[in-house]
Amino acid sequence: MPDRAPQPVDRQLPTEEARDLITLVRDIVQREIAPRAAEEEDAGHFPREVFSLLSESGLLGLPYDSEFGGGDQPYEVYLQVLEELAAARLTVGLGVSVHSLSCHALAGYGTKEQQGEHLPAMLGGGLLGAYCLSEPASGSDAASLRTKAVRDGDDWVVTGTKAWITHGGVADFYTVLARTGVEGPRGITAFLVPGDAPGLNPAVPEKKMGMKGSPTAQLHFDGVRIPDSRRIGEEGQGFAIALSALDSGRLGIAACAIGVAQAALDEALGYATGRKQFGRPIADFQGLRFMLADMATRIEAGRALYLAAARLRDAGRPFSRQAAMAKLFCTDAAMSVTTDAVQVLGGYGYTQDFPVERFMREAKVLQIVEGTNQIQRMVIARHLAGPETR
Repeated sequence: MPDRAPQPVDRQLPTEEARDLITLVRDIVQREIAPRAAEEEDAGHFPREVFSLLSESGLLGLPYDSEFGGGDQPYEVYLQVLEELAAARLTVGLGVSVHSLSCHALAGYGTKEQQGEHLPAMLGGGLLGAYCLSEPASGSDAASLRTKAVRDGDDWVVTGTKAWITHGGVADFYTVLARTGVEGPRGITAFLVPGDAPGLNPAVPEKKMGMKGSPTAQLHFDGVRIPDSRRIGEEGQGFAIALSALDSGRLGIAACAIGVAQAALDEALGYATGRKQFGRPIADFQGLRFMLADMATRIEAGRALYLAAARLRDAGRPFSRQAAMAKLFCTDAAMSVTTDAVQVLGGYGYTQDFPVERFMREAKVLQIVEGTNQIQRMVIARHLAGPETR
């Protein structure tokens, strides 16, 4: 059966412009995303047309400067847009988060000339981005990456393989981290690579348990030549740029997780109030009522946590610890809530006739991407107790 349209969340938005923005997003969700989400996910259809519409509507560059085509929106607002999109279809919500992540390096560390040349098309010109940090042998240990960029005159020649790339093979540009110097984090540099660069070859997309509409693929760089004008930041600054991007990206994952959890709760609540057993709705039974209450509480707590971290970011204050906490808590909450939603629906929840089984499969990946939840615990602990002793 098709997904039910997401139920409107009572949002606390800071401006009338932000309220209008959420209204626009909900209209797009109702018309263009929710009605086809289940069918297209089952078919593995990547909704490029939806991303084009979001770009035309000014929704792909919300947290960036309007000087270069962005929306000038605080993260507090941008993340709530992500939540609305993810509640309708995670492929779309997560896709917007990944696109924003891929723009971060240029927007934060590029020269004015680079920003003026590339950002308008990236933020509002219909382009879609991807972020290339992970490799087959370096996921959590990203500082050990092996993809190399070797200087050749005014160019760099990039060779190696990136793995687990969301939008791999369909993106118009890639923010790529490659080794240009010594081993470890100080020898990594960031580059902006066009999606059609000669020598850039995507592999067959991975066969995943969820998010089947979002292509995830390895990318092979076979002597890809990139002009130095597409180097972002200083040589050796790439790892610091990557970590900066991931702090913000983790908030995007947290918001997406709460969107999926909210969708699962809505579905479970609708089923529980309509399904009758023993002559009354199953929502009347205390065991289910308490389960629904716990689900709603986890969602509200997660939403409050990611918004609190976003407000720190908007105020220019440190937020790395809070971003890790939000990513950890919200994605664990999504896994718990979606699992409970399947339980509420009983046997029906285990079938593809209802979307909660898809929500459960999708929630799992959110505990893994942009730093596993074990890595988030390491980040939080380092903020609390300092680096590990050797």
